[in-house]
Amino acid sequence: DKERATIAVVAVLLLAWAPGAIGMMAAILLGALAGLALGKGQVTIGEHLPVPVSRKAGLTAFALFAVLLIGLPILAGQAQGWALADSFYRSGSLVFGGGHVVLPLLQAETVTPGWVSDDAFLAGYGVAQAVPGPLFTFAAWLGAVMGPAPNGVTGAMIALVAVFLPGFLILIGALPFWDQLRRTTWAQSAMQGANAAVVGILGAALYSPVFTSAIGGMPDFALALICFVALMAWKAPPWVVVLLAAVGGAALSLVM
Repeated sequence: DKERATIAVVAVLLLAWAPGAIGMMAAILLGALAGLALGKGQVTIGEHLPVPVSRKAGLTAFALFAVLLIGLPILAGQAQGWALADSFYRSGSLVFGGGHVVLPLLQAETVTPGWVSDDAFLAGYGVAQAVPGPLFTFAAWLGAVMGPAPNGVTGAMIALVAVFLPGFLILIGALPFWDQLRRTTWAQSAMQGANAAVVGILGAALYSPVFTSAIGGMPDFALALICFVALMAWKAPPWVVVLLAAVGGAALSLVM
């Protein structure tokens, strides 16, 4: 509807003005508040879902999540391994919505400090699109190819565990309270607004870092358009589209 479309557009504009984690969290928070103001949430009374997690275990998981979020930045200055865990844990903690939302966060944590080159970052993103599974597995690529040690298999394991761990802790923490939350109108309204903001965040992530880094001119744009048509109109498998983009990119580098 037009209200949620407006929330998505406002989220894009906010990220254009304040890119990064702060802008992303602000967009989600404002989206949730807008959803509350609109109050369009509808409660669906479904079957009660038994949850094998006690409230005590849930609160413990939330506490561990907070301790790691606060403690890892303190340890980051002690060794590169701690810095690696801190960067990916923070990225995993701040994501809400689809996996593509994590792209600007991972770019800021790995490309900006010089751990990973921009080309390696985009190449890994392309490979992650070609294989099944969540996009968060892209973290393993970044941990493996980064310059400072630990890298390789060790870096991949640290990055992979660190980026997934916050989601698992939040899930365990929220499960004991989820059945109650999903039966409240205000929670449904807030989630609808936040989800609309995530749509805007995904649009912003498509522009930066993907479009701004990968499209260097009209030939690149033409190749991207061909791949888009192959994927959406001709229903080509993602791995075929990625292979087509790789071959086309290699050909353009030889010609240009």
